[in-house]
Amino acid sequence: MQTICKILLKLLGWKAEGGVAPEDKCIIIGIPHTSAWDFVISYLFYTSIGGSASVLIKKEFFFWPLGFFIKKMGGVPIDRSRGANVVRQTVNLFNEREHMHLALTPEGTRELTKRWKAGFHAIATMAKVPVYLGSFDWGTKVITIGHKMELTDDASADIKRMKDFYRKKGVIGKFPEKFTTEY
Repeated sequence: MQTICKILLKLLGWKAEGGVAPEDKCIIIGIPHTSAWDFVISYLFYTSIGGSASVLIKKEFFFWPLGFFIKKMGGVPIDRSRGANVVRQTVNLFNEREHMHLALTPEGTRELTKRWKAGFHAIATMAKVPVYLGSFDWGTKVITIGHKMELTDDASADIKRMKDFYRKKGVIGKFPEKFTTEY
């Protein structure tokens, strides 16, 4: 599958940079998230470099035949109904597994938003896992993982540092009007 993903990524015009996160458990941030295609490109990328990542997806999407393919691509059903605690569910997943590279996007939507969600921060802190900053830049068609971010006790300040990192990097989403690093 690794070779197939390398070929598909190349045929689509993408260049992969970086390698698989070295820890058995971590969170990989994916920015910018402006299209459902980000999931496909990210899957092709991480598989092409020899990795296997999980992605949280609403449990409602796990019906036949779609659910079969989503699971094969690392999809993990998550209950987002009223009263469900997504952070707790995710921390439990980390505690239950020996290996888990979880891809998350703090934007939380494919629509334009200035307010990035801090759930990744709570999950990383509670599960005691590191956070890596990855990006899929539709402007340059370069997808990467590499920068390990040390978290502090201040989620808002850490999100601000992340936004500064991505602003300096100059990443562009598939739909640029749906991405901002403004505070």
